[in-house]
This record gives sequence, structure tokens and C-alpha cells, in this order.
Amino acid sequence: MSDDRLNLLELDVDGALAEAHHGLTRAGFIVAAAGAAVAGLAATTGEARAAIPASDQDVLNYALVLEYLQAAFYTEAERAKALSGRPAAAAKVVGAVERAHVQAFRDLLGKKAVGRPHFDFRGVTESNEAFLKTAVAFEDLAVAAYKGQARRIRSRAVLTSALGIHTVEARHAAWMRYLNGNLPAADAYDLPRTRPQINEIVASTRFVVDRPQSASKRTPRYTG
Repeated sequence: MSDDRLNLLELDVDGALAEAHHGLTRAGFIVAAAGAAVAGLAATTGEARAAIPASDQDVLNYALVLEYLQAAFYTEAERAKALSGRPAAAAKVVGAVERAHVQAFRDLLGKKAVGRPHFDFRGVTESNEAFLKTAVAFEDLAVAAYKGQARRIRSRAVLTSALGIHTVEARHAAWMRYLNGNLPAADAYDLPRTRPQINEIVASTRFVVDRPQSASKRTPRYTG
């Protein structure tokens, strides 16, 4: 860990990581970056929305499902109130951003938006360690998914907004990796993942379920 810490300090020329370590005061920057990306989607006119190709609608709905997954995960972590310290603060910030992503995609797609699945996160929102491990996996997965779908987008407006959200997800990934004790950027290049690869990984978690669990029989009371 000491070697990783030294490398982080050498790379952290503007103090961003150290600032996050001491008080998460860069959280506002992440929210601002997300706001700009969401604003790009929200600013799309009704006429422009109607002109979005069917293939782009498919990509947007695919991204929406991933955003549903992340938003539900962070919302459950907030409502369970089992986290503490920096993980709890990060869940609150990132959760707000992911919910904004969901709303932006739903507004853009209108009646074409897919419905929200049901989730059961199987207790991973109820401890700092399990939460951070899962958050790292989710955020890394989202970055790879956006990268993999970018080449399929035909509309320049949609591509611009999607890339804006992609960079925000990358910031989330770096933040969660740092909090979990991982190097924020371990490799010089990131490879995309295909949709079948992403779907297989999500299915393997068993977080997506057919019906919501009974709140009266489970802790936390809220389930995705």
C-alpha cells in the first residue's frame, strides 16, 4: 500500500486525490461535470428527439438499464444507512448523479424508454467493504460499456452527450477505486466491452430479479 500511496502522491499534481482523501471537496466538481452532460441531453428539442435513429434509441435504452442498476445501488446504500465515513459520503454524491443520468435518458427517450427492472443487491450495500468492491466493479463496467457502444451511435448530439456521461462515469470509477485502495488508473489504455460481455457480467451478479423482495422480511427496508 505504501508504494501505491507514493505513486498517487507523485501523480496527484493538482491535489485532487489528496483533497478527496481529506474531505471529498472535489465532489462538487463531479456533480458539475455530470450536470453539464445531463444538460446536453435535456437541451435536445422535441424535433431532434423524434429524429434520433432507432439504432441510437437502442443504445440509449441499453445505457439506461445500466444507469438504473447504478442508481438503484447507490440509492439503496443511502437508504440502508449502514455505510460510514467517506463511502457514505461518496454514495450520496454519486447516487444523485446516477439518478440524474436516469432522468435525462428517460426524458430523451420519452415513451421509447424501457422500464426499470427490479434489483436485489444481496447485502452488498450494508458494509463499507462490500459496497466499495461492488461500486468499483459497477463503475469500471459502465466505463467499458459506454466505450463499447460509442462507435454505434449515429447522431452527433447523442454521441456528444453520451461521451460527456462517459467521462463522468470514469471519474466515478477513479474515485471508487481510490476509496477501495486500488490505483485509480492502473493501465495506460482501457479496452471496451461488448454488449454480450456486459450482459454476461451483470447476469452473473444475480442483482437483477423478476420481482422486488418483500421489504417486511429484509434488511434494509428499501430494495432496488
